[in-house]
Amino acid sequence: MIQRRTAARALLALTVALPMLAGAQAYPAKAVTLVVPYPAGGATDVIARMVADKLSTKWGQPVVVSNKPGAGTLVAAEQVARAAGDGYTLYMTTAAHTISANLYKKIPYDAVKDFTPITLTSTIPLVLVTANSLPVNTLPELIARAKADPGMTFASTGNGTPQHLTMELFKARNGLNLTHVPYKGDAPMITDLIGGQVPMAFVTLSAAMPYIKSGKIKAIALAHDKRVDGISAVPTFTEAGMPGFVSATWFGLFGPGTLPADLTNRIYRDVAQIVAVPEFTAKLKDMGGVVDNSTPQAFQAHIQAELKRWGEAVKASGAQVD
Repeated sequence: MIQRRTAARALLALTVALPMLAGAQAYPAKAVTLVVPYPAGGATDVIARMVADKLSTKWGQPVVVSNKPGAGTLVAAEQVARAAGDGYTLYMTTAAHTISANLYKKIPYDAVKDFTPITLTSTIPLVLVTANSLPVNTLPELIARAKADPGMTFASTGNGTPQHLTMELFKARNGLNLTHVPYKGDAPMITDLIGGQVPMAFVTLSAAMPYIKSGKIKAIALAHDKRVDGISAVPTFTEAGMPGFVSATWFGLFGPGTLPADLTNRIYRDVAQIVAVPEFTAKLKDMGGVVDNSTPQAFQAHIQAELKRWGEAVKASGAQVD
């Protein structure tokens, strides 16, 4: 009798467990939505679509990119934070995720608790560029020029962006008094840099590289730990005289905060295989970027470091959004 009861309990437990196990093994059983907090066509959207396309093939289910721009990424982030942690809503975002947490007085989610880091897929470093009309060619010359001309302007792609806050860190490090001129994106900013209406800016390498190569703007220093192909003559900040000064816009994949560890690791492994293939690496390289392929644990550590760094930059700039 006891043996029969034990066997019955074991069978019942197995009956309950099998569907759960089958469900986990079958993921995804339907379309997955990959939310992007920017309009179509930008670097984040391009990278998200590269990942989504390969995941669709690998998983045998559509991975649909959903562009949800607005409120400095808050609209998209809130959607993901409120989504079920079943793996069917994922989020591809940038350093703006850690900047917004410091920049806004109130946000409708917790930037850490409401999200599960899956992987830091890639980064694109920033490069300090100047207009050709500015008579400087090296970092020491630019710093000396800025000190001799208090109030000298600099451009950015908008208040609170990595480009803006990186310049605030640069100002603080060198004791400079510069005036911020924000633009709505890369295109109008670069147009005015070429025309000499603004003298300098930090720009993502993907946006700046064509104009650096064509000689329409000058690259002073790369905020990266090593030089990159395509503009190998441009020194890093360390080489140019500012040791350890690095800054990049990064592209990371998240799930909602309730995404379980086994599913997080499953998605990470699949994405890691995708971004490591030569085709993906080559496309990213053409954009001026590099593959990171970080584990969930390493990505979590990166987020904590970024929260601290951008918090310092926001404080230095005095920028804040209600």
